[in-house]
Amino acid sequence: MVRPLRSAPHDDIDEADLEVGSEAHAAAGPTAVAVAMKRAVEQMGPVTTARTLLRLNQVEGFDCQGCAWPDPDPSHRHTAEFCENGAKAVTEEATKRRVEPSFFAEHSLASLEDRTDYWLGQQGRIVEPMVKRAGATHYEPIAWDDAFAMMGAHLRGLASPDEAVFYTSGKTSNEAAFAYQLFARAFGTNNLPDCSNMCHESTSVALAETIGIGKGSVSLHDVETAELIVVAGQNPGTNHPRMLSALEKAKRNGGRIVSVNPLREAGLVRFKNPQNPKGWLANGTELADLHLPVRINGDLALWQGLAAYLLEHDAIDHDFVATRTHGYDAWAEHIARLDWAEVERASGLSRAQIEELGAMLVASKATVFCWAMGITQHRNSVATIKEMVNVALAQGNIGKPGAGLCPVRGHSNVQGDRTMGIWERPKPAFLDALQAEFGFDPPREHGLDTVDAVKAMRDGRARFFFAMGGNFASAVSDTEVTEDALRRTDLTVHVSTKLNRSHVVTGREALILPVLGRSERDLTGGHEQRITVEDSMSAVHASKGPLAPAGPLLRSEVDIVCSLAEATFGAADGEGGAGGAGGPDIPWSEFRDDYTAIRRRIANVVPGCAAYDEKVDQPGGFVLPHPPRDSRDFPTTGDGAGKAIFSVCPLEVLEVPEGRLLLQTLRSHDQFNTTIYGLDDRYRGIKNGRRVVFVHPDDIRHLGWSDGDLVDLVSEWEDGSERTAPDFRVVAYDQPVGCAAAYYPETNPLIPLDSKAEGSNTPTSKSVVVRLEKPRGGRPGVTRPADADVEHGHKRATDPIQQS
Repeated sequence: MVRPLRSAPHDDIDEADLEVGSEAHAAAGPTAVAVAMKRAVEQMGPVTTARTLLRLNQVEGFDCQGCAWPDPDPSHRHTAEFCENGAKAVTEEATKRRVEPSFFAEHSLASLEDRTDYWLGQQGRIVEPMVKRAGATHYEPIAWDDAFAMMGAHLRGLASPDEAVFYTSGKTSNEAAFAYQLFARAFGTNNLPDCSNMCHESTSVALAETIGIGKGSVSLHDVETAELIVVAGQNPGTNHPRMLSALEKAKRNGGRIVSVNPLREAGLVRFKNPQNPKGWLANGTELADLHLPVRINGDLALWQGLAAYLLEHDAIDHDFVATRTHGYDAWAEHIARLDWAEVERASGLSRAQIEELGAMLVASKATVFCWAMGITQHRNSVATIKEMVNVALAQGNIGKPGAGLCPVRGHSNVQGDRTMGIWERPKPAFLDALQAEFGFDPPREHGLDTVDAVKAMRDGRARFFFAMGGNFASAVSDTEVTEDALRRTDLTVHVSTKLNRSHVVTGREALILPVLGRSERDLTGGHEQRITVEDSMSAVHASKGPLAPAGPLLRSEVDIVCSLAEATFGAADGEGGAGGAGGPDIPWSEFRDDYTAIRRRIANVVPGCAAYDEKVDQPGGFVLPHPPRDSRDFPTTGDGAGKAIFSVCPLEVLEVPEGRLLLQTLRSHDQFNTTIYGLDDRYRGIKNGRRVVFVHPDDIRHLGWSDGDLVDLVSEWEDGSERTAPDFRVVAYDQPVGCAAAYYPETNPLIPLDSKAEGSNTPTSKSVVVRLEKPRGGRPGVTRPADADVEHGHKRATDPIQQS
């Protein structure tokens, strides 16, 4: 058996070992294949590598643990239907390294606290349930039955069901998600925060209010056949690499591509497709026809400038606007008063640059608008997305071939989890369906989202925290506050495959429950089970792992949820129900033994899922209904109900004081969310380290620093408080003057918990005001200067535009 790593990882080495080279000008190619195979063979061995990767994203295989980019039609899939980062994700899960009880006996919680997420993750798979008892310094083994009894006792001991928080990672299957939300609501709470609260919640809010459904409106075929694709605030080369194949097809079909991003990312410069000879032997395919280096938080101004250009050139689909939309006249009147000087100042772009894209929009008869976290994690994110929708509506680019809205979700089933009911603000119709199906009245009051869950734990209003996957402590903003909140709880529970920071930031008591991964065979109930997931484009399909489990004690997500329900509500009765202790009569044991039973209930409860189990039998699964896409019908409410809504969004400019920079947090190429695969970011020229801050050369000189200096990043908040992330190396990098970038989760301590998007509560991870300081030494922290006089922040212009 391969043992866990015992030595310190490379991210604990001296700063002098960090290497900075040139940024790349192409993505993928032979290097991507070589890196993926080297990592896979090192950790999985050659046989397991072949068995897993050749089944990844195949019809009879398993779904990638990484991003939610859709799979091609079954008849058009490659033998190797995966990307470099997908291979890394599989490697992380199917590694032969193991974390056994002896590891926890050797390592105290105090010693593990000083380890990075990278080091923790590289130790291997957790194979046995572990408990940290009150006052203990180490985790120790616990039997499954004792763990469930412990959780059930804690839950029954709460003064109110709302003292429990049930968090969900985006990797949770549809079956587990449905059972999980059912358990939480049967218990009596809507406290169901999830990772969507931290990433695409702004999208869900904006789209629900404007087109009536919080999901994108395109298919993969639409992307491949679009005349124009605008990719805003997104880096597909690192975060959704398989998207590059679709963009390449669009280019071959005559489409044009525009990149809107503060950084020029390698994946949108050129793509060396490893699936064809041109990607190996030639220069690949040039993707972006135009790159607009928008200032951080300047997207709202950009899209209003584009709207003004469309109106000026009467590039409006008047028939669509008249018959399918509401609010056009008020929007057009607002845009007509736009101040171009303010647009240029806010966006960092010239009017000529904006109008170059405007001319491309006018020329296109079918445009797809793509975006990701570069758009969704600002205070004005909801408004920005609404303005993108306005531009799409003005040209009728929703519900026609080759056109539409394409928010690209960052986790493999985060959209499916929401479809299955993982949401703190469920619609009454969904709760009514649950009541009709299961015979109990679900709670109707809205629950806690991620940010509010942290506040509730911090303030003592939530005492029980359960995480179905993920790395909550590292994923949430304001790290010190979040960790302190977790420590204030009575019990923290993490359903996990591998170690992460959240396991060492515990409540008074803590449990780690080892779970089966996507790549592993699930024989729960004595027979082979399958799960289902939903991708970014509303396609639902089955997933079934081929590998033997990492250990005999692993349980599935569904098993854990159903067993917890039985331990909480009481023993099952003769009909398979769990009605003891006041619990509703729900057949948890049947659900655990046969996931088909869950899918049949999904079919009765979830809109668009009739004959769910039968439909996922079809090769490639099925696509959920989407009225705006399918028939140009818009299930909106309120004024203009039944039509798409034009929104009037006042322009905002994020003012940054002299001597400060506007920081965006981002991923390296060697990570997925908070999972760190390695310490290199070859697309940005970084090797052997992560604590770097990318700054424009002019800003480095203006602020009195030099390329290569070591600095602390200090964020400033409107209440006068400051937060520090220490010891970052300054790296000169081309981007708009006044902007900076650094990797998360190392920079999450800089984002105040109260710095969040209006309307969605999403942390503002892409617009953090910081200054660079000489290193003070020590750990990240929060301070409040006695004489604080901070005068930065959003300035909302009056309508039409308030001059600065």
